[in-house]
Amino acid sequence: MRRLFIAALAAGLAGPVAAAAEAITYEVEDSFENVAFALESAIIGRGLVVDHLSHVGEMLERTKADVGATKTVFTGADVFSFCSATTSRSVMEVDPANVQFCPYGIFAYETPEKPGVVIVGHRDYPDGAMQEVEDLLAGIVAEALMLEE
Repeated sequence: MRRLFIAALAAGLAGPVAAAAEAITYEVEDSFENVAFALESAIIGRGLVVDHLSHVGEMLERTKADVGATKTVFTGADVFSFCSATTSRSVMEVDPANVQFCPYGIFAYETPEKPGVVIVGHRDYPDGAMQEVEDLLAGIVAEALMLEE
């Protein structure tokens, strides 16, 4: 019985592996601090609440020696996580499985190789109802980076 369970488990784990999701990115010449502030302001300005601000760059730098690394990956890297009650309800009424995409995130990072150049982006969501979320995120980024929509 145990062998049958292990074989079944192994068969399940040997299934297809999902490819990494693509991101929609924008590049801007500015300081990381200015871009991060503009993103947070654009999110809050739409009446949304940043549920979590993940300081990924600081975490990687702080734990670099602990994991035996020497490379500095980012000079700044944050991920802003938030939801929109209106947009979330709209996309989840179409398909309750869209809950898997919430909260939504916008990331920004700067690398030591390109100081003064900040990459800002968000996930490329599936076609259909989730396009509404993608449009929301693109609008926030456009506002923060003062891009034309």
